[in-house]
Amino acid sequence: MPLFKRNPFGHILLLKKWLIRIFGIVSHGRYRKFNSLHIEGSENLKNLPDSGVLFISNHQTYFADVAAMYHVFNASLSGRDDSIKNIGYIWKPKLNVYFVAAGETMRSGILPKIFAYMGSVSIERTWRSDGKDVKRQVKNSDISNIGKAIKDGWVITFPQGTTTPFRPIRRGTAHIIKTYKPVVVPIVIDGFRRSFDKKGLSIKKRNVLQSMVIKEPLDIDYENESVADIVTKIEFAIEQHKSFLKVLSVKELEALTEEEEELNKKREFWS
Repeated sequence: MPLFKRNPFGHILLLKKWLIRIFGIVSHGRYRKFNSLHIEGSENLKNLPDSGVLFISNHQTYFADVAAMYHVFNASLSGRDDSIKNIGYIWKPKLNVYFVAAGETMRSGILPKIFAYMGSVSIERTWRSDGKDVKRQVKNSDISNIGKAIKDGWVITFPQGTTTPFRPIRRGTAHIIKTYKPVVVPIVIDGFRRSFDKKGLSIKKRNVLQSMVIKEPLDIDYENESVADIVTKIEFAIEQHKSFLKVLSVKELEALTEEEEELNKKREFWS
């Protein structure tokens, strides 16, 4: 690889590689030491093409979700099954991994700017800006940049566009799927909201069992399925359809809390 080879967004790959290595080492303990990351379905990553893949996931923190996916992707491609043990996998990271994020989030400080260099495809949200609801036109350059990233590699997107659970799926994700026809792989995560702050930078609680389930690619008829059909398919795939909501009785909630406390005792690392 030439010393200053760049990706389609002009980022120097050698610099990107070192940033991923450094932040990978720094963040590894968040999923192996302070908390535990349970992984299912990593075998579904190994047969994917090197490019043209779109990962869709529910969203719980700004950055910890994506960081965990970087770990899981690279560990799986290095031959590990449902495990991120032995961080040696980070030495040769997959460099054409991107994630879609709000531009205002990625400009909010020095760390987000560094994270952006590591793989962000920054977009301007059409429905929210500076904490306020807005309505504005989609920028064609944002769509083309996502398409450029899909053509170059693997792209992670959070189709709800927010960390709030069970919010509607943004139709833009379905339009992107119909336009660029990527392999669409659903991911369902849990436990990140309990273990990290909203940004995903600070550890809020230790000894929490985080989970990541990587499902098989969706079967999509790109030509004939409507945007509404794909939106519904996404809702079910990332388990954010309203049918997944359940109102618990007080006794059910107490039993669930007791069960969670017992499980957390078994997950403690400092005993």
